[in-house]
Amino acid sequence: MVEIGVSQGGSLQMWKDYFGPKARIYGIDVNKDCKQLEEDQVEILIGDQGDIKFLKQLKEAIPRIDILLDDGGHTMKQQINTFEQLYPAISQNGIYLCEDVHTSYWKKFGGGYRRRGTYIEYAKQLVDQLNAWHSREGNFKVDDFSRSAYGIHFYDSVVVIEKRNVEEPTHERRGEYTTPYHSKPGFWKRVERKVTGLQSGRK
Repeated sequence: MVEIGVSQGGSLQMWKDYFGPKARIYGIDVNKDCKQLEEDQVEILIGDQGDIKFLKQLKEAIPRIDILLDDGGHTMKQQINTFEQLYPAISQNGIYLCEDVHTSYWKKFGGGYRRRGTYIEYAKQLVDQLNAWHSREGNFKVDDFSRSAYGIHFYDSVVVIEKRNVEEPTHERRGEYTTPYHSKPGFWKRVERKVTGLQSGRK
């Protein structure tokens, strides 16, 4: 597991306890002092998640990522850069989580309601790409994300992406088609005669 944003290190110990003695936990932080929080099963790497070069180095330094939790600087550049660089490195059945996405609505972090370039607006486009298999428009096509994203979940301040190998959906009709009774020839004429007969009987 990789968690971006170490701070005081408490969550790293929590993940270690939760996942057990075979888990390998990596913490990422820009603060060099966080390095002292390393312990058995926990390794701390120092760098800025807004730096694409550093993110590429992470992919080489960490051989396998099953779960990635972005709880770092929360700026739009950091969140989007991290996703674009590290989502492809997530294992086939892994999970990508981005926390504190409420900063997409805070100007201090580069956010704003429906402002272009925020992580939330970016994630909304991923919903379209998830469903690209069903598009009949030539300018909207399936890509690597469409082939790898099984589901996207939006919670208060959190976006979760489940990763699996996704194959092209198929469409089929099952069961034997029968003509609905109200569509059969003469049905409505029979109804009309019956209603007329009932009305005549009441007179």
